[in-house]
Amino acid sequence: MRKRNWRLVGFGIFLLILAIGFYFFMATIAPTSLDPVALMKIVGSTSGTVGGLSIAIILIGLIGK
Repeated sequence: MRKRNWRLVGFGIFLLILAIGFYFFMATIAPTSLDPVALMKIVGSTSGTVGGLSIAIILIGLIGK
């Protein structure tokens, strides 16, 4: 039976929370930007990339060794 890697799962959850927090934090700052649409496009793609990477890390940790 495979042993789950809880360190990877914890780190993946931490990254997911960080990505969501970054998105909502930047959403509050965006109205003061000179180009809020471009800013939110960049923030969305960055948060989406980190969120997808964190989900992959969580799955790898749950599959285990």
